[in-house]
Amino acid sequence: MERLLQALGEAEVPSWQDQANCMGVDPDLFFPDRGASTREAKEVCRGCVVRLDCLEYALDNSEKFGIWGGMSERERRRLRRARTLTRREAAS
Repeated sequence: MERLLQALGEAEVPSWQDQANCMGVDPDLFFPDRGASTREAKEVCRGCVVRLDCLEYALDNSEKFGIWGGMSERERRRLRRARTLTRREAAS
């Protein structure tokens, strides 16, 4: 959670955070070393009622590290690309 607060900087902590399954969990679990398993972090996220809020926060703020909303950096990149393509197709 400390890294989440660092990522937020001086901004107000989002209201969804208080309901997150990760409250009280070691934040290092969500920021594994390169190549380390993300399985445990994603398991914490799996049943979280604010998972989508967390994911949208990460996408809106271009979070490049960690597990947010149950997705790794690579998974969020793919989602961003897919959303961009969908918007382009809808616009044409």
